[in-house]
Amino acid sequence: MSPKKANGCGCSSVPISLILAILGAGYWWFIYLDHLNISKLLPNNQDSTHSQTPSVLYKKEKNTNSPHSQTSKPQASPLTITPQKLPLSSNSPQPRAKVSLLKQTLWDKKVIRGIYLSRYQITNNADEQTIRERVRYYHEQGINTIIHGVWGNGCTMYNSTVMQQTLGYQSCPNQFQEQWLDWLIDEAHKQGMQVHAYFEKGIKIDKNSPIFDLATSRKWIVPGVDKTYSGIDHYVLDVENPEIANFFKKILVEFVQKYPSIDAVQWDDYLGYYAELPGKVDRTARLTSFVQQMIAGMKKANPHVSFDICHHNPYWAKRYFAADWLSWKVDRVFIQAYNDANFNQELNYAENYAGVAITDNQLYHLKELVVQPKIKGVLVFPLKGEPEETAATIKNLTSN
Repeated sequence: MSPKKANGCGCSSVPISLILAILGAGYWWFIYLDHLNISKLLPNNQDSTHSQTPSVLYKKEKNTNSPHSQTSKPQASPLTITPQKLPLSSNSPQPRAKVSLLKQTLWDKKVIRGIYLSRYQITNNADEQTIRERVRYYHEQGINTIIHGVWGNGCTMYNSTVMQQTLGYQSCPNQFQEQWLDWLIDEAHKQGMQVHAYFEKGIKIDKNSPIFDLATSRKWIVPGVDKTYSGIDHYVLDVENPEIANFFKKILVEFVQKYPSIDAVQWDDYLGYYAELPGKVDRTARLTSFVQQMIAGMKKANPHVSFDICHHNPYWAKRYFAADWLSWKVDRVFIQAYNDANFNQELNYAENYAGVAITDNQLYHLKELVVQPKIKGVLVFPLKGEPEETAATIKNLTSN
């Protein structure tokens, strides 16, 4: 008799070990799928909450955060704030510029990259928008410090109570909007820049000064004419006179209190007495005492402000201008290297201090200065009176 045909699947004839092996493989495959991003296998109309991966985000940020990238079409960078989109009057905090992922240029590594703006180059009736746009322009040219004139030829470029009480008027003859310096400082700080107040001409005046007649009648001027620079006669205010000494001390204290967020004040080689003045009087000790007292008063009023000078090297300053600035207790010194005849010697001095100052006629030295790591800062004085063109030239020379 032939055997009966079994009903069902016949699983009873399959060994138990094989069944267990199949079940184990199925469990392993289920676990493996759970670790995969199954959403990738779903149709396009399915919801996915992780459509952007970290690598894509990083690439986008890297591309837009590269101010030095070589592209056929300029791209907007987080380091540059578009002027049209920047609110001209806003108390809300501005986002900080992102740090570039690319290596800094040698120019970018300079601590101070400054340009001088003389007294009338922003103040002359400029409105808020104009001032803020100019600050952003200099930032775009690679400048991180604006040294702007706030004093010169015996008067201030802002309304001063001390001026009014001492001389009978508030400021230099000029059309300016009262908040011009507030706008300048505010915009510079938003761009990560500094503003240094330039006390242009220091203690010297010329016949065009609004205080010249008064200074002459009150005997505020030392005898003789200062002919340090050809083409203009200067007259030096006598800081040994208590009226003059107190006037300058009050002016400086008033300034750092009126503008508490200013980063520094800077005086130049006009803080000195030319050795060729009649009488050959040595005024070194008296000038040192005056400056020390002036700095002490300023620091007491606002200890956060740096007192800087841009002067001749210490030997020339003391020998020919009675300016023993090594004894003045200043915060920073920039060495003037305006004379090409001894340019290299001046650089030797500048390596020991905050940096060097040159004019726009010496920009052919800029690449040389950029590659010298011991030169920590570079200031440029636009002698031709065209600071925006000077800044553009600086950008071209330092972009590589």
